[in-house]
Amino acid sequence: MSEIRNSLPVSRRTFVGAAGAGALALGVPSLIGPGDARGDTPSTTAFRHGVASGDPLPNGVIIWTRVTPTAAATPGSGRGAPSTLTWEVASDKGFGSIVASGSTSTDASRDHTVKVDVAGLAPRTRYWYRFRVTGGPAAGAVSPIGRTRTAPAADADVASVKFGVVSCSNWEAGYFAAYRHLAKRTELDAVVHLGDYIYEYGAGEYGGKTGPVRRHEPAHDIVSLADYRIRHGQYKTDPDLRELHAVHPFIVTWDDHESADNSYRAGAENHNRRTQGSWAARKANADKAYYEWMPVRPVVTESNRHIYRRLRYGNLLELSMLDLRTYRDKEASRFSKRSDSDKTTITGRTQMEWITGGVTTSTTRWQLVGNSVMITPFLLPPLDPDTTGALTDLIGVPENGIPLNGDQWDGYTRDRATLLDAADRAGKRNVVFLTGDIHMSFANDIPRKAAAYPAAGTLGTEFVVTSVTSNNIDDMVKVPEHTVGNAASAAISATNNHIRWVDTDAHGYAVLTVDDAAARMDWYFVRDRADRRTGAYHGQAWQVRSGSRRVTRVR
Repeated sequence: MSEIRNSLPVSRRTFVGAAGAGALALGVPSLIGPGDARGDTPSTTAFRHGVASGDPLPNGVIIWTRVTPTAAATPGSGRGAPSTLTWEVASDKGFGSIVASGSTSTDASRDHTVKVDVAGLAPRTRYWYRFRVTGGPAAGAVSPIGRTRTAPAADADVASVKFGVVSCSNWEAGYFAAYRHLAKRTELDAVVHLGDYIYEYGAGEYGGKTGPVRRHEPAHDIVSLADYRIRHGQYKTDPDLRELHAVHPFIVTWDDHESADNSYRAGAENHNRRTQGSWAARKANADKAYYEWMPVRPVVTESNRHIYRRLRYGNLLELSMLDLRTYRDKEASRFSKRSDSDKTTITGRTQMEWITGGVTTSTTRWQLVGNSVMITPFLLPPLDPDTTGALTDLIGVPENGIPLNGDQWDGYTRDRATLLDAADRAGKRNVVFLTGDIHMSFANDIPRKAAAYPAAGTLGTEFVVTSVTSNNIDDMVKVPEHTVGNAASAAISATNNHIRWVDTDAHGYAVLTVDDAAARMDWYFVRDRADRRTGAYHGQAWQVRSGSRRVTRVR
C-alpha cells in the first residue's frame, strides 16, 4: 500500500535456508521453558532468531530456525561454515515422548536457515519441537523450544476454530506489543499474517507519529538478496515477534512491502529502475529471502513455485491464502475502460481459476479468503484536506487520482466480479474475506451493487484487521488518537453504507472465531505502539451468522 515517508515439494527431511547481515545480536531466551528433563539450555547466540512453525496440515507442519555458527555469520553476510543439525518433535514439553526426528544441514548459501516439513503427526494435536547443532562451529547448541499445533483431519467434525489475525508491522513505527498480547492467548489454532510482515524502506524514511521509534537495518531501501536477508533477520530479533512465532504456527501471505511499496507484476511505485536495477531481480531477491526466513510451505509445480495455497480445518472451513502482488497489472492512474477490461487483473488468470474453483467446489461450511488488500468497494467521503490526504495515501490512491481505492480490488473490478459472481452462482453464502494492508479496522458487507445497498443484497462479508504498528489516520495528521479519526470514521460509513464499522486510528490485532453458527472477529488495540510494554484493550466485535451474508455488531 502507498505510504507517507518520514522446484520440488518439500519433504520431511528437506530444508530451505536464509540469513542476512546486520541483524541485532540480541540473546534469545527459551521462549517456552528453560529446557528439557536432561537440562539442555537453549543457546542465546547460535539461535538468536528463535524458532517458528507454520502451514499446519492434519499430519504435519513446517518447523523453522536459523543457526548463527559464528559471530561473523550475520544474516546476509555470506559468512560462516556449514552446520549439521538434528530436529525433534515431541508430544510433551519435556521431550520425554519424541514422535518425529531427523537431521539436516545448512550453510551460507541458505543464509544458515533451516526449514523442515515434518510428517507423520496426529491431527489437531499440540506438539513441541527444537533443533540441536551436531556439527560445525556451534556444535552442541540447542534451540529454544517451540510449540505448534496440527490442523484437524479433513473429514473431522470441528466445533470451532480460532485464529489470531495481524498485518502491517513496520519496525520503525513502533514496538510489536500486539504480538506480545497475542502470544499470551493459548486457545489459538494458528496466527494468520496478511502481509507487510517487513518493510523495505531505509532508516528514517517511514517512522511513527514523531519519527522512527527504532531504526531499520540496512540504512537504505533494501534491494539485494543480502539486504532482504538482513531485514528479515532484524525483524526476527524482536522479542515479541520471536515469542509469537514460538508459541503458535503462522499462516502467511505477502503484500507489497515484502518487496516494495505498491508492487505489481512489472514493477513497483517504490522501485527506481535507473538506480535500483531490474525489478525482476529485486522481486526474486525478496521472494528468495521470504521463503528462506518464513515458516511457509510453497506450492511447487512443474512450471513455477507460488505462495497462494489452501488449508482445511475439518468440515468447518477452508482458508485460501491469495497472492495479490506477483501477478497483478499496474493500477490505473484513474478509472477508465482499461480498469474493467479483461486485460487488467489483480490475481492473474491461473490464480483466479484456482480461487474460484476452490471456493465454488468447497464442501466445508465456511470459505475464508486470506486477502491482502480490501475487496469491499470504498468511496472516499468529503473530509478536511489533511485528513483526505492521509486517507488517500493509506488506500493507495495515486496523486491527482480519483477518490476510489485503485491499489485494491476497486482498481480491478472485473476480477472482483468474477470471483464474487462465481461464489454467488454456486450458492456459497459463507464466503468471508480476511484482509490487511489498509492500517484500519473494518467490518464490511460486500454489496451486490454498492449504490443499491442494502436492497440489492450482498455477496459476502469482509473483516479488515488494523496495523500492528504502521501509520494510520491520526499518525499521519499528527493528532491524538480518535479525535479527527472519529469524524473520518463516521464520514466513511455514511458515504459507504455497506461499511458497517470502521476505526481509522488504533493499532493492534484481531481474533477470529469460527463455528457452525457464525464467524466472529474481535479487535484488540494497543494503547501506545511506541511503548514496548503497553497494555491492550478490546475494541469491538462483529460477526456474520451462517448463511446471512451480513455483519452485525456483537454487544
